Amino acid sequence: MSIFSFANFTQFIPPAGNLTFKEGVILITSSFFCVFVIVSSSAYLAPNSPVLLASMGASVVILLFAPLSPFAQPWSFFCGHLISAITGMTCALYVTPFWLACAFAVSTSIFAMLCLRCLHPPGAATALVPVIGGATFIELGYNFVLTPVLINIFVMLIMVIIINRACLKRDYPQSFNPIIPKSESRLSQQDVQQALKKGGEFIDVNVTKLHELLLSAEQQKLERLHGEITCADIMSKEIVAVEYGDEVEIAWQKMHHEKLKAIPVVDKANRIIGIVTWADFFKFVEMSPYVNFQEKFLAFIRRTPDVTTHKPEVVGHIMNKHVISLSETAPITDLIQLFSTQKHQQIPIVNDENRLVGMVFQTDLISALNDKILST
Repeated sequence: MSIFSFANFTQFIPPAGNLTFKEGVILITSSFFCVFVIVSSSAYLAPNSPVLLASMGASVVILLFAPLSPFAQPWSFFCGHLISAITGMTCALYVTPFWLACAFAVSTSIFAMLCLRCLHPPGAATALVPVIGGATFIELGYNFVLTPVLINIFVMLIMVIIINRACLKRDYPQSFNPIIPKSESRLSQQDVQQALKKGGEFIDVNVTKLHELLLSAEQQKLERLHGEITCADIMSKEIVAVEYGDEVEIAWQKMHHEKLKAIPVVDKANRIIGIVTWADFFKFVEMSPYVNFQEKFLAFIRRTPDVTTHKPEVVGHIMNKHVISLSETAPITDLIQLFSTQKHQQIPIVNDENRLVGMVFQTDLISALNDKILST
C-alpha cells in the first residue's frame, strides 16, 4: 500500500472536539461580539489610532475554545500581549535591517513571556505588528502599547470572563492551587507533575485540570467495571438506629450489643438526621488522675437522676449532624471512594425521601467485589 494513501493520511487528523452543537453556536456568536465590541471600543476611545490587532483573532479562538489551557489564562493573555507589544516596538525603533528586527521581535517576546510565565502564542504576532506595520506604527512609538494593544486586551478579557462564566458556566479563570489527595494510594497532583517533567513535552492544559481529568478517568473505569451493582443490592436491611430523644445509654447498649462503631440517628419519620460514633461518647468523658476511666464513662452514659444536669442526656446532644449517606440507587463505586479515601467503615443508605433503608459495611462491599471477580 502506498504511504500516501488516504487511510494513512487520516491518522494525522485530530479527533473531533467535545463541544455540543449549542456550545458551538454560542462560541461562534461570542467571537463575533468580542471582535465587534473591541473594534467599537477602540474606535470610540482612540479614533485616530489603529483599532484592532490581527493577533486578537487568534486570541479569541484560544480564550473561548480552549479556556483550560495555560495559554488562555488572564495572566498569560494580558501580560503576553503587553510584553510582546513593548518588545516589538523596541525592535521596530532600534533594530535594523528589517529581517533582523522581525527575528528579534519574535524571539525576544517569546523569551520575555517564558521568563514571566505568561506564554501566549498570539503575543508573538503582536510583537511583529509594529515591525511590519511601517511608518504608521513607528510614528505611534510606545503609545502603540496603550492603543490599540491595552484597549484591545482589556476589553477582550472582560468579554471572555463574562461569556465563560455567565453564558457557558465555566470555571474561568482556572485555579492553579494543588489538589491534596485524600488517600496516599490515589494518584496525586505531584505524581502528574513528575510524569510531565519526565515526558519533556508541553501539555496544553494546566496540571490541576489534568489531575482532575485523570481522577475522573479512574472513577469512570470503576463505574464501567462495577457500575451495574447498586448500594441497594448489597446493603444490610436489618438496621439498628436510635432517635434524637433516646438516652445516651440506650445508644451505647445498642452499639455494644451489635458490635457497631457508629449508629445512625433518625427522626419519627425515619429520616436520617445524624450519626453517633464511639468518639462522640468519649469526647464528653473528662478524665481525672484519681478516677479511673470506667467510672467516668459509666457516670456519663447513665441518666442523671436529678432534675438538673451538667452533661448530655440524649443522643441528639452528642450526635454529629454532618452525616454522609448514599442513595440506594448509587453505584457501589461511590462506596469504594468513601471507604478507601475517607476511612469510613459503614455508610447509611437512604431512599429518595432521605428515609433510612439500609446500611453498607466494608464487609458487604468486599463480598460484592469478590463475587464479581469470581463470576468473571
